[in-house]
Formats: sequence, C-alpha cells, structure tokens
Amino acid sequence: MDEAKRRQEHLQDEHVTTLHPNYMGVFWWLLALTILEVIFASLPTGPSYPQIAKIALLVTLAVTKAALVALYFMHLKFEVRTLSLIALTPMILCAFFLFMLMPDSYLR
Repeated sequence: MDEAKRRQEHLQDEHVTTLHPNYMGVFWWLLALTILEVIFASLPTGPSYPQIAKIALLVTLAVTKAALVALYFMHLKFEVRTLSLIALTPMILCAFFLFMLMPDSYLR
C-alpha cells in the first residue's frame, strides 16, 4: 500500500507537458500552399514551363498539404512511430503498384 501511495504522489508531482499543435499556423501554411497551387495550375504551359514540370510541381504541393493534414490534424506527429508506419504503408504500396502498372498502360 505504501508503494502505491508513493507512486501516486510521484505522478502528481511530475509536470506533464502536452504538446498542442499550432492549428492556425498549419492553416496559414495550407492556405499559402493552396494559393500557390491555384497560381501554378493557371499558368499556361509552354517551352519554358513544360506540362511534366507543372504536374510534378502540383503533385509535390498536394503531397505536402496531405502530409501537413496527416501530421497535425490526424495527430500523427505526436503519435508513436508504429502508427506513422501504419499510415505510410498504404501510400508506399499505392506508389509501388502505380509504377509497376505503368508499363502496362503504355502497351495499350
């Protein structure tokens, strides 16, 4: 009984600090990235701005926004590594399957 009482006192004495995400900061970053996406999507393609560069830039911005949402609003930044691996595994598999099936789409 004495051991349990000491443990409870020790837990009460510890200062528990919880990290709260800066939701407004994340919101402003998402807004800025969205504005950049709209600007880059509306630019006409040509020799100085090829279509593949436009697609790569827009996909990079979209993945960055998705990562911000997953890390902060889904609280993956503050979770253990295992949960992050569980969330990233489908993304990795999707990219793998996409690249493995790409040669089949060229043959049609």
